[in-house]
Amino acid sequence: MKVISLQEPVLRSLAERYRHQDPQTVSLFGSHPGNEEDWRRRADWLDRLEPARADRERLANALRQYQNRLPAHPAASRSLDLLGRPGSLVVVGGQQAGLFGGALLIFYKALTVIQAARRAEIQLGRPVVPVFWIAGEDHDFDEANHVYVQETDGSARRIRIERPEGFRRAVSRTPLAPEDWEQALTELADTLPDTEFKSGLLSGLRSHASDSPTLSLAFARLLAEWFGQDGLVLLDADDPELRALEAPMFRELIERNDDLEQALRRGESAVTEMGYPLQAETAPGSASLFLHHDLGRLLLSKEEGRFTDRKGTVSLARDELLAFTEDAPDRLSTNALSRPLMQDFLLPVLAAVLGPSELAYWGVLGPAFETFGMQMPILVPRQSFTYMEPSLHKLLDKYGLTPEQAMKEWEERKAKWLAAQDRWDLDGTFAQAKSQFIASYAPVIETVSKLQPGLADLSQRNRDKILEQIAYLESRSREAFERQHDAALRQWDRIRSSLAPGGKPQERVYGTLHFLNLYGPDWLNLFRDVPYEATGSHRLVEMA
Repeated sequence: MKVISLQEPVLRSLAERYRHQDPQTVSLFGSHPGNEEDWRRRADWLDRLEPARADRERLANALRQYQNRLPAHPAASRSLDLLGRPGSLVVVGGQQAGLFGGALLIFYKALTVIQAARRAEIQLGRPVVPVFWIAGEDHDFDEANHVYVQETDGSARRIRIERPEGFRRAVSRTPLAPEDWEQALTELADTLPDTEFKSGLLSGLRSHASDSPTLSLAFARLLAEWFGQDGLVLLDADDPELRALEAPMFRELIERNDDLEQALRRGESAVTEMGYPLQAETAPGSASLFLHHDLGRLLLSKEEGRFTDRKGTVSLARDELLAFTEDAPDRLSTNALSRPLMQDFLLPVLAAVLGPSELAYWGVLGPAFETFGMQMPILVPRQSFTYMEPSLHKLLDKYGLTPEQAMKEWEERKAKWLAAQDRWDLDGTFAQAKSQFIASYAPVIETVSKLQPGLADLSQRNRDKILEQIAYLESRSREAFERQHDAALRQWDRIRSSLAPGGKPQERVYGTLHFLNLYGPDWLNLFRDVPYEATGSHRLVEMA
């Protein structure tokens, strides 16, 4: 295996400056994974605050019940046993579910969670459990319902499951029919190239979908299959057993909702005063809470002392909303800004693994943690990778490209290479012809205009038609030229589609199963051996 660090982007964003330990930016969060002492301080804090969090034994039992619905692995069971004992800590990272495992970045986030937990365990000399938080309460079905794989012609194809008719409910509460899964699996089977691994891969996916689960549950089963041996614990944020444990924190978020809103405002001011844009500005009166309703998941805001949604579907006095914490906590749900507080109440979170956008909105949360007597966990940037397929080496050498040039300068480099093959100088020849024609034709326009003014427009239209014909001939000549280099241009496209499909980061486009189909389980094991890097820089990984 070969791992190469790629050039860092210009340090403009909050996430990039945090990764590089810019002191002012780090002050928003209070700690940094690169400071070893911060890990000890955070562990000591968690020990002191143990009585203020959810009951460990009940938490472990709730997670054990959920884990029973997933592929079992002794390492994951051991993690749950450890989590139930005082003194163990957690590294957590989360994401909404993704069809068939979703994009590569989800795989890399789970990998970062596991590696960060192992590193912390060695550093602190105490158990640290890796936990993956599936945001099953999220109702944005369209973010979770698809995956991209590469077709045989090299193009990226989206496989998706359409959202069932009806109101937008949490993804974990959106039932799917057997035919939904069958259609997606059939399309996937028709799209994936035939390889020695395809049959086994599809068989596994079919087994996970055999009882027509929700997207969240099918996703959890796949992650359990991939990372169970690494002791990864899966958690669905919409699990009713967890909601019951979260009731005391929901009560506090409701009772002190104005304090929460003001704290978020102070956090937003701190971020903007540093010159950073807000990832998502809190709306005036926002409660930062949702209510699960027959008409879908409703975002609550405060209006004249009551909690209501945008359309006025519900209007609840504070005591009425508080009653849900006792009678039906599973009807309550956090949003992106209150979820980190709930996470910290539920789990002994030593560190949280976040992507760049998540780091940006966590930047406003310092005052909120402080308001509720909490401390922000250490935030670990998700590791970022581009996988270099073995077959690309020869192509890069052939065209004199580095992997970074292929990712960032592909269009310019391709155009330059193509221009170098043009021994006829098509661009120059046609440009000269058009220029000479325009110059030669100008006296004609002038003459006929003097002869009869009405002929001026006709002569100009005549000129333009001739120019159109020249442009058409130029286009056809260009096509003929490119056909002569068709094989080479397809190789250029092959480089692009592998390293930066559509000009986008590979990890944000292709699903993990794209490479699993091509290279089998060894591809997963390859990444298990990639050295952990706490600052999450972008690296190129290739098989030796």
